Amino acid sequence: MRLGHLLYLAALAAVLALSQGCYYDEVLPEMDPEPIDTVSFAMDVVPIFNAGCNSASCHGAGAVPPDLSAANAYASLTSNGYIDLAEPEMSELYLWMRGERDIPMPITGSNPEYNGIVLAWIKQGALDN
Repeated sequence: MRLGHLLYLAALAAVLALSQGCYYDEVLPEMDPEPIDTVSFAMDVVPIFNAGCNSASCHGAGAVPPDLSAANAYASLTSNGYIDLAEPEMSELYLWMRGERDIPMPITGSNPEYNGIVLAWIKQGALDN
């Protein structure tokens, strides 16, 4: 055999040996952290809306639906299809908050802590508690 063939075979053997040791990790979508305790709509979720959603120009009474004012948020979310109890991660509210729709909500950007609280609330049955 010629030296060129030997070098080619050695390079091929090295590539094959290295490729056997390589693998790809499965990339899972990043999930938002969920609180451990029971989530209260009034005590945990409404304050998130109060922090930046229910202003007169955003999702307050008479503004862009859903109405996320404290008095109307629960009815607006549950009666207009924003909550999916069968597949909480597919809830419109959650997808908007994660920025997986046209514009992230709030427009200042997604907040993983808030997202986790809302997702946990939905998974816990989206109760008016």
